[in-house]
Amino acid sequence: MRFGLPATEGLQAGGPLRAFFVIALLSVLTLTLLRTVGLRAFSMASETYMSGTHSAAFVTCPNEQVAKDLARYEWQGKIQEDGEVLLMIKTRSSKVASLAEYVRSNHPYEVAEVISLPIEQGNPPYLKWLGDTVPE
Repeated sequence: MRFGLPATEGLQAGGPLRAFFVIALLSVLTLTLLRTVGLRAFSMASETYMSGTHSAAFVTCPNEQVAKDLARYEWQGKIQEDGEVLLMIKTRSSKVASLAEYVRSNHPYEVAEVISLPIEQGNPPYLKWLGDTVPE
């Protein structure tokens, strides 16, 4: 009387199914890796940006001197300590590319900072005003 398959028969019977799942999992992981690498390579080659690669950090400082001490950066091999003013422009996400082009055309820096962060939440009357003010 047999109540089940012997151990070796069970492994053989599950083998193709297990192999299928392993191959499927490896395919998905490989595809994800290739997609990420490909998008980053395309991003570098075409001067486009892959969303989520960088972050903007907002840091509170007790005074302007502390902010200047923290805000040093390197540009063309030299440490820069420029005093900068942050200009916040609110617009539609669909207009960010045009805004960035305008800033590049009119800004004195060779590489002007233009960073866009989507508005996730806000004061509904203000957001309505913004939507009414900035056309599609």
